[in-house]
Amino acid sequence: METVVKKRIMDQSIQFDLDLIHRYDKAGPRYTSYPTALELHEGFADKEYKEHIAKSNMAGGPLSLYFHIPFCDTVCYYCACNKIITKNRKHAEPYLNNLFKEIAMQGSLFDRSRVVNQLHWGGGTPTFLSFQQMKGLMDTTRQYFNLRDDDKGEYSIEVDPRETNDQTIHQLRELGFNRISLGLQDFNPAVQKAVNRIQTEEQTFAVLDAARKQGFRSTSIDLIYGLPLQTATTFAETLDKVLAVSPDRFSIFNYAHMPARFKTQRQINDADMPSPEVKLDILQMTGNKLIEAGYVYIGMDHFAKPDDELAIAQREGHLYRNFQGYSTHSDCDLVGMGITSIGRVGDAYIQNVKTLNDYDDLINQEKLPVFKGVDLTEDDKLRRAVITQLICHFELDFCTIERQFDIVFADYFSPELKRLKAMQTDGLLTAAENKIQVQTAGRLLIRNICMVFDKYLAKKNQQFSKVI
Repeated sequence: METVVKKRIMDQSIQFDLDLIHRYDKAGPRYTSYPTALELHEGFADKEYKEHIAKSNMAGGPLSLYFHIPFCDTVCYYCACNKIITKNRKHAEPYLNNLFKEIAMQGSLFDRSRVVNQLHWGGGTPTFLSFQQMKGLMDTTRQYFNLRDDDKGEYSIEVDPRETNDQTIHQLRELGFNRISLGLQDFNPAVQKAVNRIQTEEQTFAVLDAARKQGFRSTSIDLIYGLPLQTATTFAETLDKVLAVSPDRFSIFNYAHMPARFKTQRQINDADMPSPEVKLDILQMTGNKLIEAGYVYIGMDHFAKPDDELAIAQREGHLYRNFQGYSTHSDCDLVGMGITSIGRVGDAYIQNVKTLNDYDDLINQEKLPVFKGVDLTEDDKLRRAVITQLICHFELDFCTIERQFDIVFADYFSPELKRLKAMQTDGLLTAAENKIQVQTAGRLLIRNICMVFDKYLAKKNQQFSKVI
């Protein structure tokens, strides 16, 4: 066993092969779920959701809670999230009142003994809320769910350093948060102006420093490559500045410019967008710098220090992926609350309505604000297990899948194994009789490997961004 762990430690790296990336760079899902959110349908409503909650309570186990706070002070042109732009903090009050009611409704359906091991506030900008509003939200959550009070849970929040100061960080820690993710994207002034996000180094690093002083267990910095006017040289300058303060994790996302789908992106000048070659230069430089600085590649867009919980979970074989990204809590049912939030309870995915009016209407009718969902078939669960193992651990043991689902892997996935042969020839992976091992050259292209096992992909491929 020690040999295996050592091997995994050594293999938490990437190999940048331009030829392979050019050949495999096509559109595909990010696999924060399987099936993806595109398979959710409106035939699934609150009645079906309640049935899955009842089954989930019978199975028991801990919970993960996600709260969507959609408000932002200003709009970032690259943003594809569900958000509401306003400077008036009072606009959050009606939403919070409805959110409190939803918490009460959902909390009454889940077994009170189920401990909340993971909690996350996302958005939008959660720190748009005042301290009293944030306290009200946490107090209400604690009233209806079994929150931990020993600081052993993973309670995280996304913050905008422009909306945060030392006092805010102290208050967040007081509320029970112990992990923090700081939105940055890029320090270059021209890039910031092009995407309407002006943010100084002083603002950003003051928040990071405050979080450390307050005892936050994990700090993460969010960056985006592929923004207008970016070059490998300018992005390297941002990266060097962030590396100097040594956050625990990096999330470095590939910007998907899709102005036909996202209106705010239409305010970006298309002529300012970096070419595919420049984006690849930025990606290669970024990977090299982070590996040289001692970070390990978790997968997709994530890097972490070797002693970070994500890195440890990957080496020990219990890393998981959900709608918030990589996670160490595969045993938790995920309860989503607030507009557009997505949850996973039992064998179903559930999404709430997307507008404030629809949310208000359903809450006032004392109905769960479910917009759509999907019941997972046995085939869905099987393929989810396969994709999760590949995207989290870069390997797949056939025997484990066969025992779990009572199949003969080679027979069930015969067409898929044939399709993998070209990837093996290209050096992305090795396929043995009972195992698939992703090679370092295939890790940046892990989405492509997972796509082989996705039965829904052919009809939905055009709706995804490119993998690189």
